[in-house]
Amino acid sequence: MPTGVALRDVREQLFDAADRILLRAGPSGLTSRAVTTEAGVAKGVLHRHFEDFDAFLADFVLDRVDRMDARAAALRDAAGTGEVADNVADALAAVFGSVAVSIVALVTFRDELRARLRESWPAGVPVLTDLAVMLDRYLSAERDLGRLPGSADVSTLAAMLVGSAHLLYADRTGPAPTPDAVRRVVAAVLARA
Repeated sequence: MPTGVALRDVREQLFDAADRILLRAGPSGLTSRAVTTEAGVAKGVLHRHFEDFDAFLADFVLDRVDRMDARAAALRDAAGTGEVADNVADALAAVFGSVAVSIVALVTFRDELRARLRESWPAGVPVLTDLAVMLDRYLSAERDLGRLPGSADVSTLAAMLVGSAHLLYADRTGPAPTPDAVRRVVAAVLARA
């Protein structure tokens, strides 16, 4: 890239490049050189905007978690409409069908990244923890509307749903589970309510 050329939203450009690399090559393919090459920027650009590569990765993960806020709001707004199991299955498919599975692997893969994330994210793996909170809030709303039993332990159900869905989607190189497979798992977990 020529010097003196202004970059539009370099953070987003780098984060989008990281998404593409994670989806294509997984965590082992995500290096600072791979990111800058994929983004089409000079190697030094990343280090001008971030302290080091792990600082870049931490900001990347937190940015992608923040993007789940709109999905969480949409799921909460769906309370009282449609089938509970369908709403949950759709939300799980949307999250795990994105770069989320690769982000979970990335966080697991890099010790320094986990240490950096602990500075602002005290427990759990960011994507999975945020998803559990999103499902807990939605299921609480459905319980309040009487669409789940009043005795339903929604926090436990949310954790079970996240874990079960993660198992379905964990092999990023294999075929994604069918919507019916996700729906069956969700229905089985919710049957315990």
